[in-house]
Amino acid sequence: MQESEAYFKSRPLGNRLGAWVSKQSSVIPNREFLEKRLEEVTTKYGEEPPLPPYWGGYVLSPVTLDFWQGRPNRMHDRLRYRREDGGGWVIERLSP
Repeated sequence: MQESEAYFKSRPLGNRLGAWVSKQSSVIPNREFLEKRLEEVTTKYGEEPPLPPYWGGYVLSPVTLDFWQGRPNRMHDRLRYRREDGGGWVIERLSP
């Protein structure tokens, strides 16, 4: 919760207000609906909107990432990014 709050506060004001406006992926009647909600939220919270109760995320610290792009005849491109002890990344091409 503390990480979400700290990250939320680091975001630009418009993004923080937008987090209150948007009920992400909900059907809305039109663009004006969003604009009206933004006015309401701006009036209510001003320059310091609090963290919405439904807003948050996860901190991911991957050790390896494998990307592949499908190509004809199973000749896919595969790249693995592997984190080094010092924090850098090693990029390795893998056989499909």
